[in-house]
Amino acid sequence: MKEVKVSTTDPACGLFVKGEKERVFAYGFHTACDKNGFVLGVKVTAGNVHDSTVFQDVLEQVQEHVGKPTAVVVDSGYKTPYICKHLFDAEIRPVMPYTRPKTKDGFFKKYEYVYDEHYDCYICPNEQMLTYELTNKEGYRMYKSSAEKCKACPFLKQCTESKDFTKRVSRHIWADYVEEADHLRHTAENNELYSKRKETIERVFADMKEKHGLRWTTLRGIEKVSMQAMLVFAAMNLKKMATWLWKAGRSFQDFELKFIFRWLLLISNKVCLQSETVIIDRHFFRESQGKRQVHHCWTFLYMF
Repeated sequence: MKEVKVSTTDPACGLFVKGEKERVFAYGFHTACDKNGFVLGVKVTAGNVHDSTVFQDVLEQVQEHVGKPTAVVVDSGYKTPYICKHLFDAEIRPVMPYTRPKTKDGFFKKYEYVYDEHYDCYICPNEQMLTYELTNKEGYRMYKSSAEKCKACPFLKQCTESKDFTKRVSRHIWADYVEEADHLRHTAENNELYSKRKETIERVFADMKEKHGLRWTTLRGIEKVSMQAMLVFAAMNLKKMATWLWKAGRSFQDFELKFIFRWLLLISNKVCLQSETVIIDRHFFRESQGKRQVHHCWTFLYMF
């Protein structure tokens, strides 16, 4: 049975674990913005809710109100086989970052085991085959080596610490989509789009914390925190629109306010219905001296 820790101060938040040292009760801010930095949607969840689990619902919500984006810029938290497949099937260009291999130091990296699509097997650095074993419930196909050959292998200590001298390599049934997303990462278009992240969603959250007091919150309950987030982001959108009009030498009287009212209505509807929105960036509230602090984690951005 899985043990779940619950805050006695605010049961609606969740335990957020970052690395080995940071373990805090937190809320997650999932926020969508366009290439101009206008916030398109916000969803507040408990800190222990993984971003990728709500991706599809959030994407559908944005498509319903705004339209289908041509590309989605995501951080490593969203680089999963399912999300890659979903974006390619929807004909949306995925823009994903490089992710470091998670292998221990001194061991072969996974990319050093070459997959042979024709024979459906892996080839190890010693040119031995790892044959198909089974497919687990998470959708990963497992490949294993021959224990007899591994015992005599000169690279055994760099390959596995298994007591049965068997090396196992996993490959998701949708791994081809992840590999295609990695290929797109080297294109000029993806590099240009990914560079926009620091100018858009990162700036949104910097303004939210420094200029609008959301580095900390004293509210409890996901409903109250959600209302606070919606009001702050709505104000940020209005400020940005006012800045655009001022720079263009125009006043609000010259502007069709139905555009602004449309977005305010969209945001307020999301608060009332608690609907899900596109995940772009994530910040966390940490409990400290009766407050919860905002912490930055993963981001992704929609480009239209």
